[in-house]
Amino acid sequence: MRKLVLAAAAAFIPTVAWAQSVAQPVSATAPKLTIVISVDQLSADLWNEYRPQFAGGFARLASGTVFRNGYQSHAGTETCPGHATILTGVRSGRAGIPINNWFDFTVSRADKAVYCAEDETVPGSSSDAYTVSARHLKVPTLGEYLKAAMPGSRSVAVAGKDRAAVMMGGHNVDQRWFFKAKMFQTDLQDVAVPASVARANAAVSAQIARAQPGLEPPPFCASKAKSYVLGGRPDSLKGEPRTVGLGRFDRAAGDANAFSNSPEYDGAVLALAAALIGEMQLGRGPSPDLLSIGLSATDYVGHRFGTEGQEMCLQLLSLDRDLGDFFGVLDRSGIDYAVALTADHGSFDIPERAKERLADAAYVDVALDASDVGKAIGDKLGIKGPVLFGEWAGDIWINGALSPADRRRVMDEALRIYRAHPQVEAVFTKDEIARTPVPVVSPDKWTLVQRARASFDPQRSGDLWVVLKEHVSPYPSTPALASTHGTPWDHDRRVPIVFWRAGMSGSLREEAVETVDIMPTLAAMLGLRITSEKIDGHCLPDSGLISCPPR
Repeated sequence: MRKLVLAAAAAFIPTVAWAQSVAQPVSATAPKLTIVISVDQLSADLWNEYRPQFAGGFARLASGTVFRNGYQSHAGTETCPGHATILTGVRSGRAGIPINNWFDFTVSRADKAVYCAEDETVPGSSSDAYTVSARHLKVPTLGEYLKAAMPGSRSVAVAGKDRAAVMMGGHNVDQRWFFKAKMFQTDLQDVAVPASVARANAAVSAQIARAQPGLEPPPFCASKAKSYVLGGRPDSLKGEPRTVGLGRFDRAAGDANAFSNSPEYDGAVLALAAALIGEMQLGRGPSPDLLSIGLSATDYVGHRFGTEGQEMCLQLLSLDRDLGDFFGVLDRSGIDYAVALTADHGSFDIPERAKERLADAAYVDVALDASDVGKAIGDKLGIKGPVLFGEWAGDIWINGALSPADRRRVMDEALRIYRAHPQVEAVFTKDEIARTPVPVVSPDKWTLVQRARASFDPQRSGDLWVVLKEHVSPYPSTPALASTHGTPWDHDRRVPIVFWRAGMSGSLREEAVETVDIMPTLAAMLGLRITSEKIDGHCLPDSGLISCPPR
């Protein structure tokens, strides 16, 4: 398998005198650089399946402490809420990020949808054409705590998606870069732009301009090659049918969309991260630094091709190699660094392929679209205009412009319709979720309503939460989208949580832990004392990084 964009990292990195690192026992002192990596859509199922195939960076991390049963414990398993848990130590509802997009009928603009990482007060903006901002994140991140305790520390965030960089970096970062409109951009004002960013953008532009031959699948990936046709069903959304399962990521010159849906995308993010470490001299100052990295290509590949085909296999093995190159750069620098890796959520494979092992795998009925259900309710009750907002499942909002009496009538009718549908497992009202105590047991034992409670924000969550049956994809059959996530089921909730530092003894842990446990564990390693009432997570005593302080 050939090198991708990370092979050009040397062109991004200023000339520095790299020193050879020497393996030593794990240090009792804080590392000079802490790196937190989120691999978007890397489920625990994928990690466990591919672990024997890894030989690069993933294999390096797997030699540390691996919690095989980590949980994004909330119900709204999407990118924004998942990333909001990792470095805040707080569950997504408490963080103010219940899902990627919600509806706020009080905003002054005509578009009442609100994107999790936008500032909707900007004149002329919409949830699609937005100004990136961290204003919706209600709590501080590890980087903010670190910079407050040690003013010499730097916090840097680099990601493929703006919401990943925003939710992991938080409100006070020194540099934040994400990929948008064919280049790396930032939401920060009045910051010096590192020279590495211009070089990275030039290198990516040149990469996109070149045609890309396909990857040669190794035997393990070739064994997964089987074609499936998407969008060929009577109930499909519009679009020409498309075949998946045999892809190799060959790309025509200038195809930026194919670039973002390929392993090249993560290579570019890792290359910029490596360049910023070199140019900013991260890990070489008097105080410890923090670097968060959001790798988004696994999510794009999963959505476009599914999670169990040749395409995902090539993506994960390419990322394994690119992570190995990235860690090699760090090793040669002599920087004392530690790494934590996790994911924002998992996913469910395309039902066409999932049916081969799960007889009840299916796409959601297109008739469950919130606007269609709302129209039926409006016709029955004599209510004009939009009635319900949302998608096919998850958070559903009743139009805030309706009178209280009409809202009650709509609620009763919506509950009747949703609960009668054969694909629906459960429906919870906003009041039912709000009355549910925050769970204190292990996340693998939470009920569905407890999972919804972890996602719940009283101002931003929907009036209803609709839960589909476990093996029903929450998005209809469509040529554009192969598979998706967002449900409270464990295929979307379970993610790996991994800690690594040179000299650590390896450990494979089976207990159920949460992604909110990552932040307090790293905080303890860095010598930060964060009171328990500020966070939901707990320092993990078996992380291999640090002895946790008494609770």
